Amino acid sequence: MNIKNIFKNKTILITGGTGSFGNSFTKILLKKCKIRKLIIFSRDEMKQWFMKEKFNDKKIKFMIGDVRDEDSVINASRNVDFIIHAAATKIVPTAEINPIECIKTNILGAQNVIKAANLNKVKKIVALSTDKACNPINLYGATKLASDKLFIAANNFYSSKFTKFSVVRYGNVIGSRGSLIPFFLEKKKEKFFPVTHSDMTRFLITLDQGIDLVFFAFNDMIGGELYISKIPSVYIKDIPKIIKKNAKIKYIGIRPGEKLHEKMISEDDSLFTYEYKNYFKILPSFLNDSERKKYIKRGKKVRKGFSYSSDNNKEWISKNKLLNYINKIEII
Repeated sequence: MNIKNIFKNKTILITGGTGSFGNSFTKILLKKCKIRKLIIFSRDEMKQWFMKEKFNDKKIKFMIGDVRDEDSVINASRNVDFIIHAAATKIVPTAEINPIECIKTNILGAQNVIKAANLNKVKKIVALSTDKACNPINLYGATKLASDKLFIAANNFYSSKFTKFSVVRYGNVIGSRGSLIPFFLEKKKEKFFPVTHSDMTRFLITLDQGIDLVFFAFNDMIGGELYISKIPSVYIKDIPKIIKKNAKIKYIGIRPGEKLHEKMISEDDSLFTYEYKNYFKILPSFLNDSERKKYIKRGKKVRKGFSYSSDNNKEWISKNKLLNYINKIEII
């Protein structure tokens, strides 16, 4: 995959671009690709100010706006070739307490991005999703599932076939703001590490792996695919033990809207899922047999009833590798 050619002389828009993903993606994009322009679109002017000082590059344009404002998104996406949709309300308890605000950002905001992309004839969009969107039990997961469905259906719904939409689905991103490891690092000086359940597991993905998946999606996509990286699992209780020698753990019970294990691919998804060396690809259910062939690209269909869950994963992160990640963390 040659990302230099994919993004050469292209204008890219990142919604929610001042977050952990946006900062890391910007760094790699500027280093490896001769882009025309990068637009960072977000509603936090202070984070934009810090990011502008950090990169100090004339190719970056910062735009204040909110994905919940249709006109703002339409304006930001004019003359744009590619969009990475990263804007979201992500904190599970926040979404439970403020459901309408979460719906406005994650669902209505997604629809605004889709509409703007079609109006402005953006070539390709990759939307970032989460493992919580698979068989969701909390509002955040439910809104992200709805967002995923909107982006996938957009390939079939709109009369214009100019714009292609796909989705990438992540687990916990190592080092991103508000994720597992930064949370436990903040608790290092306290007497106990709070852990919800001794059997709880999660998927872990690095920011670099997440960015690689986005690059791959732009290169591979026809429109409507949902991409999932093959990544390791971890027992939550093992993280404090690596952060602090003789760590003491206090089990506090599973919180409302929290799962014991996360899934990235459900049993129902298995009917449309294909496996590759480093990733899985869920194809749109609306494809007919002839259309499906061009999407598969040497993939192998998973067995009926297959699921990809953090507890049934074949790959588990080693303590040495996890320690190495922890030591290199730079919280963005």
